[in-house]
Amino acid sequence: MGTVYLAEGPTGPVAIKVINPHLANDPEFRKRFQREVAAARRVRRFCTAPVLDANLDGDPLWVVTEYVAGPDLGRVLRENGPLSGSNIEALAVGVATALTAIHDAGLVHRDLKPANVLLSPLGPRVIDFGIARALDAGDGQTSTGKILGTPDYMAPELFRGEPVGPPADIFAWGCVVVAAATGASPFASKTVPQAFYRVVNEEPDLSRVDPGLRPIVAAALDKDPARRPTAQQLVDMLVRRTQANTADIAGTVRLDLSEITRPADAPATLLAPPADD
Repeated sequence: MGTVYLAEGPTGPVAIKVINPHLANDPEFRKRFQREVAAARRVRRFCTAPVLDANLDGDPLWVVTEYVAGPDLGRVLRENGPLSGSNIEALAVGVATALTAIHDAGLVHRDLKPANVLLSPLGPRVIDFGIARALDAGDGQTSTGKILGTPDYMAPELFRGEPVGPPADIFAWGCVVVAAATGASPFASKTVPQAFYRVVNEEPDLSRVDPGLRPIVAAALDKDPARRPTAQQLVDMLVRRTQANTADIAGTVRLDLSEITRPADAPATLLAPPADD
């Protein structure tokens, strides 16, 4: 998709994602990118990395977001294993509140996965929600014909070619929470066909998920998107309130990074390309 640079902005570090030329030169992608980044800029700031600036017309295409000083969940799971204790609940609440902001702005993430969840002391931050939508050609695939998303985290309706809406993100939320608790998606597979079969036909094993979270995760992983809770309902169930104020809830979420990160996780220099995405 592009290369991410850490840079110094007027008020501190920022992340600059420069879109690869093969996408930037595609007129259809450019139109979607312009539309979706404009929508992403309307997303409320809590639990996301908000869009600060963007070049939507010239070359190269780029988007600047707030820099989140923390590793992504995928890296943590690979290097340190599953989260534990209150960190799992904090992750579940933080990502659910982020989805309320994304969905309220009229966006569907389409590619929620551990690599798109950054862990900061102030709670998890969901990234790339506008860019994931811009990559979508309208049928769950990119303009190159590749499947949009990570198969282990994709909802059944994506595999079935059905319309995709916010419930697909709710399904992915359930997979992310299970991954945080166990180290892998409940539908972890070695091939796309295997993932297709497991997501569409198999019931997830939630035996290693905390009993307090288990029924909420099970509801999110319902095969029928119409039966899944909304992001707001997820938050309400998690905090045991009705119509909880998600911005207020997000302000109370905290992660204990002392057990899951090392000092080396923080980049040492600015203006260096630390990661490809």
